[in-house]
Amino acid sequence: MAKCELCGKSVVFGLAVSHSNRKTNRQWKPNIRKVKANVNGTHKTVSVCSRCLRSGKIQRV
Repeated sequence: MAKCELCGKSVVFGLAVSHSNRKTNRQWKPNIRKVKANVNGTHKTVSVCSRCLRSGKIQRV
């Protein structure tokens, strides 16, 4: 599932609107990466978004 384990960011649903104003369903997915990280002193593989990686919310191994 496309969900960040740290911040909880997940898929967002909305509408794609064409030039003629026709509306169809679409979704925006977060940029999720599986990384090996140091969680509570142990090495663990976690799914986190790129924003959490960039901001330093998690310590990579």
